[in-house]
Amino acid sequence: MNLEQIDAQSLRSAFITGAKSLEAKKEWINELNVFPVPDGDTGTNMTMTIMSAAKSLAAEESNDIATMCKAIAQGSLRGARGNSGVILSQLFRGAAKILKEAPAIDVFELALAFDKASETAYKAVMKPKEGTILTVARAMGEKALEIHDQHDDVISFLEAVLAYGDDTLQKTPEMLPVLKKAGVVDSGGQGLMVILHGILEGLKGNVIELGDVVLSSKSESVSTAAREDIDTADIKFGYCTEFIINLNKEFTNKDEEEFKGFLTSIGDSLVCVSDDEVVKVHVHTNDPGLAIQKGLTFGELTNLKIDNMREEHRERVIKGVDKILETQNEKKKMGVISVSAGSGLTSIFKDIGVDVVVEGGQTMNPSTEDILNAIDNLNAETIYILPNNKNIILAAEQASKIVENKKVVVIPTKTIPQGITAMISLSEERSVDENTESAKEEIANVKSAQITYAVRNTTIDDVEIHENDVMALGDDGIIGVDKSIDGAVDKALSNMVDETSELVSLYYGADVSEEDANKLCDELVSKYQNVEFELHNGGQPVYYYFISVE
Repeated sequence: MNLEQIDAQSLRSAFITGAKSLEAKKEWINELNVFPVPDGDTGTNMTMTIMSAAKSLAAEESNDIATMCKAIAQGSLRGARGNSGVILSQLFRGAAKILKEAPAIDVFELALAFDKASETAYKAVMKPKEGTILTVARAMGEKALEIHDQHDDVISFLEAVLAYGDDTLQKTPEMLPVLKKAGVVDSGGQGLMVILHGILEGLKGNVIELGDVVLSSKSESVSTAAREDIDTADIKFGYCTEFIINLNKEFTNKDEEEFKGFLTSIGDSLVCVSDDEVVKVHVHTNDPGLAIQKGLTFGELTNLKIDNMREEHRERVIKGVDKILETQNEKKKMGVISVSAGSGLTSIFKDIGVDVVVEGGQTMNPSTEDILNAIDNLNAETIYILPNNKNIILAAEQASKIVENKKVVVIPTKTIPQGITAMISLSEERSVDENTESAKEEIANVKSAQITYAVRNTTIDDVEIHENDVMALGDDGIIGVDKSIDGAVDKALSNMVDETSELVSLYYGADVSEEDANKLCDELVSKYQNVEFELHNGGQPVYYYFISVE
């Protein structure tokens, strides 16, 4: 088969085939996670990210390549989950910058797209690590630029580039010792190769249809710590207005600043994301016509949607928690959004002052759009986000960069105990810099551990682990393995408690009974008599206990 150019329809079907290929293999990708934990979710996060893009692409009626590229870039950006999903969205975004300029896509355009994808993704990660999806992407970008002039056929070109990507993926264990010890290749890199091989199969005519896609809505994982009932009079700006501007002239930095200034003057909850050819607008206002008229001065409008929030204002049930979408009349000086991983932990965060809880954490990382929605629901001058999971920090940072009319600060909490400590340290009386510094200092003093079970046999840090063993995961790796839950907790504390320790907090999960938790706590109190213990019902799935030592 010979293919000199990719047209819009081929791009659509090939990309969706790539997405479905990953969906079919997501559990296999999950199993490549270095740590044999039950929530090794690289495959799930990447699948949710690309399926968001696929859904956006499938809904796009235009057969214009530029519009399709925009749909892929925006769909993946807002649907990005976890570090792997955020990096994947940046790869798509980089490639889209190149491909949207082409009336049809040839080998040269693809080579530039591979290179731009890698460059964009590397810029999104503060400390890029080799031996990961980034390495695989960069290798393919370099190979694509090297060989593009040797090919006229898109198929043979992609086969050569992907073969080089496969070879690089197989070398990732030599670049990251932790991969070598676990006997696996990088899961993110493997996920990327599954997608690209799927796209190649789609271009060859082996197309997989999208079918029914079930994705969480943007508000599905958000729970608020606000009042149980709100009068519609409290909604200051009543119309949620969204549209996309297809630009008919250059949209300069000055134009963007003035446009955002105008929208801010007539409303709030502004999100304005611009690219070379389109501008995505979301604003709450009392006069949608003014926003629309201003948008028309830059080009044609599509995807126009106006919702009367006063009319639609009603109570919703989200994950068993009654939630009311609230727009506060008075803007708070400080607001806090926290990611939670269980009903008990959600209650704890609310009790200590968190305004909006995004439920996700260990078993389902919230998307960038979930976090954006939480920001949208919080009327505050400065909003602090507590990700409470290292795999959510990138998505939170990506969301913070999209919001224009609120100051959003991500406190890089990696565990639930760190999030609780950081929340307690925040104060409206301090400046943003003082709060950020204080929170980081406090979380540095917290030792954390998570107790869960192994899903496969492996060896990590010279520790032999068998399927169904109970593991204690500390801040820097495995700190204990045992056949029983209580034994793993004891080994964790033996590693964590020292002469400076004053308080141990235990948060027991959904799979631990209150009786068993109390019994364990009593035994630990007898053993560690110089340390105070607190026991809380966290209700988290997957993890038997979260532990903090301060």
